[in-house]
Amino acid sequence: MKKNTRTMAFIAIFAAINYVVFSYLKIDIPLAAGSSVAIHVANAVVVVSAFLLGPVEGGIAGAIGLSIADLLDPRYVASAPKTFFLKFCIGYISGKMGQKLGLAKAENSRQAIKIAAVSAIAGLGFNVIFDPIIGYLFKRFILQINAEAAAIILTWTGGVTAFNAVICVFVSVVLYMALRKPFANLYGKNRR
Repeated sequence: MKKNTRTMAFIAIFAAINYVVFSYLKIDIPLAAGSSVAIHVANAVVVVSAFLLGPVEGGIAGAIGLSIADLLDPRYVASAPKTFFLKFCIGYISGKMGQKLGLAKAENSRQAIKIAAVSAIAGLGFNVIFDPIIGYLFKRFILQINAEAAAIILTWTGGVTAFNAVICVFVSVVLYMALRKPFANLYGKNRR
């Protein structure tokens, strides 16, 4: 029971960090039809939480924290369902890849950096492909935005998502390397 309580507490902490990073450390870019896209590093926090907590737990932390950030910002409120799904997938894919490649058992820092980078690329690469596509379909068919405006939004969203991914791979590896040993001592040796 103590381990479950600790896990839930860390999920809540990482969800809160995700919320703060996205809500207060982003650069908004207004788009057509009242839409916005943002340059941010919150996805790096999703990846790091998946590395430290596990794929499901990290995915849940990212999904909750960033969906709440969307719900509380009028520019992003319509994106909350998409955010919940995509951020969970980023965490799950990154964390699962890290587990499969042996991130927790990396023998040295160089190996851990390589595994963390490849795992982050997997999760964030998924987001680079599916965030613009799901966003386009949502705007076009659910919000009924005309095809030209939806295509413009798709172009901007795709570019900004790719830019964010490149930055977030670097940031997530740096954060993970800084936190892995202290977190292992705090959370338990078997969970890195």
